[in-house]
Amino acid sequence: MKTRTISLVVAVASLVIGQPSTSPLFAQEKPTIHHYSGPREDAPVPRPGVKLERGRAALVITDPQNDFLNPKGVAWGVVGESVRENKTVENLESLFQAAKSAGMPVFVSPHYYYPHDHEWKFGGALEVLMHKIGMFDRKGALKTTGFSGSGADWLDRYKPYIEDGKTVVTSPHKVFGPESNDLALQLRKAGVSQVILAGMSANLCVESHMRELLEQGFEVTVVTDATAAAKLPGFDGYEAAFVNFRLMASDVWSTAQTVSKMQAVQAEEK
Repeated sequence: MKTRTISLVVAVASLVIGQPSTSPLFAQEKPTIHHYSGPREDAPVPRPGVKLERGRAALVITDPQNDFLNPKGVAWGVVGESVRENKTVENLESLFQAAKSAGMPVFVSPHYYYPHDHEWKFGGALEVLMHKIGMFDRKGALKTTGFSGSGADWLDRYKPYIEDGKTVVTSPHKVFGPESNDLALQLRKAGVSQVILAGMSANLCVESHMRELLEQGFEVTVVTDATAAAKLPGFDGYEAAFVNFRLMASDVWSTAQTVSKMQAVQAEEK
């Protein structure tokens, strides 16, 4: 099992930096990947739904950062195809715009690694990979040197929304979920109990945030085309995540549906 895990890390790292993988783990026929094409109305799984209420609802975005969403980011080699297919970059901006227009609070849960984090004695497969390729690296918790334009920084197009003095940027999560940061505390202190969740990446940080927020008693809706995931031979992170979004979240919406629902809340207030 240890050998297999190491092979996975080496194979993914090779793909991320643009080198072909020769790992025997991927020396197999590439399976047919069936992409999500929308929720089946006849699926025998309830859709509880969420009726957004002003003052209770907030937009939560995970990792809207260059290393995931910029073609120059270190993970673009494995997530870029999924980002393009879903129009993730554009859809996230639509969510930021709609939330700000509707007066809905926005929270960003970022992913940062500081030098002391690289001293960890163990980690899971993708934790090891992220440390290896310097993903989300910063010079230190109290330093911004080299941050602007780095892989840990936001996409430039998101900065007007995130840096407007109103968006809450939480402390960083360190693995995938918000258990290690203050997101739940910040949401509760703001009176939020309904979460519209989007960001990167689908089967890692988004799914982990969904699970923990559900356990913490929040209503959670996932915006399924405002996220994306790694695609590798034999692995489609987005498809894997969507199954759990559909089985666990209160509902799944497209960006267009979400924007419409935000606008409806705004109209009700008027």
